[in-house]
Amino acid sequence: MRRRLAIAGTLALVCVAVEVFAQSSTQQEAEAYIKRSEELWAAASAKQDTATVERILAGDFLGVDTQGNFFRKNEELDAVGKNESGYIEGKVSEMNVRFFGEAAVAQGSETWRKRNGEQGRYVWTDTWIRRDGKWQIVASEDLKAPEQVK
Repeated sequence: MRRRLAIAGTLALVCVAVEVFAQSSTQQEAEAYIKRSEELWAAASAKQDTATVERILAGDFLGVDTQGNFFRKNEELDAVGKNESGYIEGKVSEMNVRFFGEAAVAQGSETWRKRNGEQGRYVWTDTWIRRDGKWQIVASEDLKAPEQVK
C-alpha cells in the first residue's frame, strides 16, 4: 500500500511539474510576442505599416494620446497609414511585461524622430488581452516625457 501511495504521489508531482513548465513556456512565448509586437508598433508610423497595427490592436481598442484625447483602432490605422506627423523613426528603449491570467500589461518607453528634426520620448502603458488564442491590445495610454537622464 505504501508503495502505491509513493508512486501516486510521485506521479502527481510529475504532473504538477509538467503543468508549471508548460505554463512558463507559454508565458515566455507570449512575452516574446508582446515585446516584438510593441517594437513593431513603435516603428509602424515611419513605415506606414498598417498591417502590424491591424494585427495587434483589438477591434474594441481604445487609446489615449499624449494630448489626453481618446482614439480608436480605425483612427490609429488612418494615422499610421498617412504618417502626417512625419515620423521617420520610432524605437522602444525599455519595456516590462507583467501577466495577470489572460491579461498582460506592457509598460515602456520609446524614442522617436520626425522629418522636421523634432525628436522625443514617449512613456506608455498597453493592456493586452488573450482572446480566442490571440494576444491583442485593448487599451493604451501614451505620455510625452522628457529625455531620459542617464
